[in-house]
Amino acid sequence: MSRLKKMPVTPVSSLSSSTSEQEDSLFSPRQPHHNLRELTMDARDAALDGDPGPMEPTSYQTLFSRLSAARDTLPAAYRDTFYQPLLNKVAELGPARFAQLLHQDPRREGSAGLLLDAAHAVLQNAERYEPVATDAFQEVVSDLVDGFLSAEDRRGVLPPDLGVLPPLVKWGNPDFGPYTWPVDATSSVLGIQAGIVSLPPAHARRGLLGWAALPHEAAGHDILNADSGLTAELSNAVYDQLKSSFPSLATYWADRIDESAADVLGILNMGPTAGLGLVGYFRGLNAAWGGGPVLRRDGPSEDTHPADVLRGYLAAATVQKLRFAAGTAWGELIEREVDTDLNGRKLDLEGASVTRELAKSSADAVAQVLVTYRPAALEGHALGQIQNWRDEDEARVNRLARGLARGPVELAGELAEGTYAAHLVAAAVVAGLTPDADIPSVHSRMIRQLKQMHDANPMWSALAVPFRGSMARHRIYRPLQKHA
Repeated sequence: MSRLKKMPVTPVSSLSSSTSEQEDSLFSPRQPHHNLRELTMDARDAALDGDPGPMEPTSYQTLFSRLSAARDTLPAAYRDTFYQPLLNKVAELGPARFAQLLHQDPRREGSAGLLLDAAHAVLQNAERYEPVATDAFQEVVSDLVDGFLSAEDRRGVLPPDLGVLPPLVKWGNPDFGPYTWPVDATSSVLGIQAGIVSLPPAHARRGLLGWAALPHEAAGHDILNADSGLTAELSNAVYDQLKSSFPSLATYWADRIDESAADVLGILNMGPTAGLGLVGYFRGLNAAWGGGPVLRRDGPSEDTHPADVLRGYLAAATVQKLRFAAGTAWGELIEREVDTDLNGRKLDLEGASVTRELAKSSADAVAQVLVTYRPAALEGHALGQIQNWRDEDEARVNRLARGLARGPVELAGELAEGTYAAHLVAAAVVAGLTPDADIPSVHSRMIRQLKQMHDANPMWSALAVPFRGSMARHRIYRPLQKHA
């Protein structure tokens, strides 16, 4: 996971996986027992929490007044690019048109939802809503975007077509789960030049696996459209690869490239815990919504996401293609978990019955394309060239995990150098997977250490990271019908 360094870099040799460190690892994917069930229940409890976060700012005069007072609370880089265009848009609307906008979008799925989310992103920061967790959340999102679009990682690749800052974050809309408004949505509707990433407020306190889902949003959807034509190229490449060997699934996968590629990009950025984390997180959401703590086998035509089981097999295949020694073991662990939920049954994809063997083989083919295909939109560079997971990343995560499990609260100085938010979230999942782990304590320490990193990160107020998103809110998951 190469990065544009925020601080002096700890030499890789000091973090290599020595025999003693491997023996002292809290968790190995080869261990017969793990804590994924408890992490899943933690995700379920977060989904059942129902905390809506701050109330919607639906009074025009109050909203305008609060926004007007918030200007100097944002870093300078966001004042002209995010804050001022938003304030101008609110002023342009006026009370009557603002009220009309809210009336026309009662479910907050369209323009009203976008406007209110943009306002929340400014006001929650300005008014110090969950101040520690909000700064931690911002650090993760900024880091994930930086991880793919930094100048160092894109050597030989032209800058993306639209240059903007990392997204701002906000809490709210618990029924929607994690989601993002990418920058072309925010720019085309509001004229602001950064996206917005949202988490349910419960994740400030619980639901560790929700943080492991963030790479799907910030390293996935917010990056896929950084280069014009990239998503279409990947879709065509997947279809061409599958049409001969898997003709019945070629169109199914190609039509869901946005969600599939977002899963893969998240794993390339945060490593195997992003893949296993999705499995546990989806189980937790299903348990909260009455479907039981299992992955779904169905893939209806109206769902833009592949079926849960397919996403699990895609994660397993992607992890096995990463550039670190334990990739095979981690991939096999994810695959075993998916097999357990499938339990010898077939998948139902748009009404067609699909065997485990066909599902797994097609997912492996899709992973191969998404990791290694060299699209023209990236000047012939593969996604797996720009981002990947290596042994030094895994060694750092193992060291961080020991600290998150045992304390102290602060991130040790020798580990602070060269550590990124993606490492820390991955380490929290590893610590949480350890049998008998105190998951709330791990979660709390992770947030405190992310906050520590955010406070020490001078780039958040100055770095402009170029990327381009799409004109839709991308949810991490499709709710059950009663939430649709």
